[in-house]
Amino acid sequence: MQSSLHYWLRISFINLLIVALIGVMLRYKIAFSFPFLDQKHLLHGHSHFAFSGWITQVLMVMLVQYLSQYKGEGFFKKYLPVLYGNLITAYGMLVFFPIQGYGAGSISFSVLSIVNSYVFAVMYWKDLNGLRKPYISHYWYKAALVFYALSSLGAFSLAYMMANKIVHQNWYLAAVYYFLHFQYNGWFFFAGMGLLVSRIEKITTTIKQLKLVFWSFFLACIPAYFLSVLWMSLPFIVYWLVVAAAMMQCVGWVLLILLIRKNSIIIKAKITGWGSWLLLISAIALTIKLLLQLGSTHPALSQLAFGFRPIVIGYLHLVLLGMITVFIIGYLVSMQLLTINKMIRAGILIFITGIFVNELLLMLQGVAGLYYVIIPFINEMLLMAAAIMFSGTLLINCAFRKTNVPLPAP
Repeated sequence: MQSSLHYWLRISFINLLIVALIGVMLRYKIAFSFPFLDQKHLLHGHSHFAFSGWITQVLMVMLVQYLSQYKGEGFFKKYLPVLYGNLITAYGMLVFFPIQGYGAGSISFSVLSIVNSYVFAVMYWKDLNGLRKPYISHYWYKAALVFYALSSLGAFSLAYMMANKIVHQNWYLAAVYYFLHFQYNGWFFFAGMGLLVSRIEKITTTIKQLKLVFWSFFLACIPAYFLSVLWMSLPFIVYWLVVAAAMMQCVGWVLLILLIRKNSIIIKAKITGWGSWLLLISAIALTIKLLLQLGSTHPALSQLAFGFRPIVIGYLHLVLLGMITVFIIGYLVSMQLLTINKMIRAGILIFITGIFVNELLLMLQGVAGLYYVIIPFINEMLLMAAAIMFSGTLLINCAFRKTNVPLPAP
């Protein structure tokens, strides 16, 4: 199974490299001339492949690896059809979206990707139920699968509107934000938290507090969607549900931090060095995200945030890169599934530097936009940030080596 795990992680990091390369191309197109390249179509390919080819692929692999600890080394074989299914559909979207945007090919692969996600969700749910002892982490995994399925409603809505050329700005944006919300605040976040909690619950007896953390985030997830559409005319009761959801998330996060602090000595013994630093960076990004969401409940701040594209892009990159991608790398390092050597260490440092520079520049661009000020060479600097992130991922891929590291005990 170790060889299967290495194989799929290797593929996932190659996909991350492709995501970073397309990011460089998109930034180059903005700063300079790039003939025969449709910016909007390539952006669709970039975002869909980042979600499916990188984050979803690696999360599926790590979730299967979790089950393999209990089911045996040959368990990966059972999930090969859905792992390959996700990979093939991700590459299909990567090819067809830049060529045709929302067309027959891209929509077909999108639908097949959703069908594949349903198959994975059903299989994984059944296998979780087959384990002898239920853990709190299973709550997170099952919630992740539910939100994964829910996110597809946004994708179906978008595909329908694009295929039938229905142009309604509010409904289009509502569908986009629906898909994004239940992907990164649902499927990505809950799957990642499940992986984290699966380690925490082995070293602490405060199960009640772990349950409170889960329910705080779970009950907040659906109403939190409306944080993304506060610019629409929403009923007064929905607004207060949104405020309550934003506060519940913060409460859940504080409870988890207090729990980690209470068990800090044991946790530090289990997670040391680079793993702990990467997870800390991811935690800081999550804290910023939750505070931004809480702040956006103020109507004026909400209109301000969603009215400036650099702010929206900065927020999405904060979540997908600073929070989720850094967490994935940190988790792999902490579980000794990704061995740190000099080249990987350099690659991670360069990659994180690129994320920081990118976020800083987008923040400056957003603030300057509020005052109608143009920052000189901002597009060239953003291209540089994208190139830094690409260089970091390239180093990580070059240094990726097969290691016979023992799997962590259940």
